[in-house]
Amino acid sequence: MVALDLLAFARANLPRPPARLLEVGAGDGELARMLADAGYEVLAIDPDPTAPGIRSVPLHQLDEPAGSFDAALAVTSLHHVQPLEQSLSRLAELLKPGAVLVVDEFDVAAFDERAAGWWLRQRHALGAAEQASPEELVGEHRAHLHPLERVVAALKPHFHLGMPLYGAYLYRWNLDESLRAEEQAAIARAEIPAVGARLLAQRHA
Repeated sequence: MVALDLLAFARANLPRPPARLLEVGAGDGELARMLADAGYEVLAIDPDPTAPGIRSVPLHQLDEPAGSFDAALAVTSLHHVQPLEQSLSRLAELLKPGAVLVVDEFDVAAFDERAAGWWLRQRHALGAAEQASPEELVGEHRAHLHPLERVVAALKPHFHLGMPLYGAYLYRWNLDESLRAEEQAAIARAEIPAVGARLLAQRHA
């Protein structure tokens, strides 16, 4: 289920429909369907899609003319993208000059044992049989995900970048929207770090 604050962030920063959008890493396609229902023309791609209607192709291999899209979205996907620099260069080619890229990310560099422990406690409360320790969970994710700093560095040659705004994210990771307020409160009390990050990038003219 698409978090309401994520949908609001996307809609607030995208051009008005019927703009043509590219969604990178569309997963189950729910966000793409919601945007299409709002009047956008959406091409959703994912190298390993979990629903029909999503083009199964890596970003760097997407065969579309340069300047094909009015805007793009990447929701918790750029930390997975391979090869990162080549893929983001291709993304810039696919966007019209001045087009916006809406980025919603999980910053693995901010994900520490406190955050992992909080997430594991919520999962256990839901009855999930998670076996990893907080230390193992952090190590596993840091071993194979790009930190936000590297994603930003790969975007920088092609985009004007806004400052990342950090906030809650863990409630969206196999948990529930109802836990968003609890996560935000834990962040406010400095019990756990904010591991979600959102930023806007504008393709160089």
